[in-house]
Amino acid sequence: MKLYHSSNMVVEHPDTLHSRNYLDFGRGFYLTSFYEQAEKYALRFKRRGQQAWLNTYELSDNTEQWNIKRFDSYDKQWLDFISRCRAGENVGDYDMVIGGIANDRVIITLDRYFAGEISQDETLGLLKYEKPNIQYCIRSEQMLNNCLTYIESKQL
Repeated sequence: MKLYHSSNMVVEHPDTLHSRNYLDFGRGFYLTSFYEQAEKYALRFKRRGQQAWLNTYELSDNTEQWNIKRFDSYDKQWLDFISRCRAGENVGDYDMVIGGIANDRVIITLDRYFAGEISQDETLGLLKYEKPNIQYCIRSEQMLNNCLTYIESKQL
């Protein structure tokens, strides 16, 4: 499967060490299968006066041996998981987490939830109509090294 990673540089050798803390699925190397989503995300670097790169990879089909957590919708389980990750908690020993990205519309709802302005039920009610834009977070160096192959980088 082809996956994309947006950056302000070419990333031929991805790692988890350069990941920021408190992200949706914790520290890891984040990718998407949606080219348009990755391109849009990369353009934010251009708006900041930086270079914008779209890095392309191939994810091996041989992933059944890895510990993978998958979220198919913006549900209570997803909300609890990202709430804990964004609080800096350890949420399990997953090699990869797959699920919805907190895009611009979703993040507004989440910010209100994290601030205590709306309840969990209200948050889930607002999110149930959102179609998740899937992101892949590879959290283990072993999985990165064994399952992800660099293809190319394209400057935007």
